Amino acid sequence: MLAIVAAIIFGLGFLLDLVGVRIPGGFSGMTFALLGLTLLALHQAGVGTASIRSGYSNWRGGRARR
Repeated sequence: MLAIVAAIIFGLGFLLDLVGVRIPGGFSGMTFALLGLTLLALHQAGVGTASIRSGYSNWRGGRARR
């Protein structure tokens, strides 16, 4: 999820840098690039990802073998 948000922020920063727009308050294309890099670093560190157990809870389809 964080990687998708980072990609959107990178795209927004690229467009702002391409057009040369500076948002009031000090936001520029480089600000969005740094924010995107921060989100990618958090994604690589495992922040915001689902736990291993939540993905395997219904793996057998709900029926247990005996």
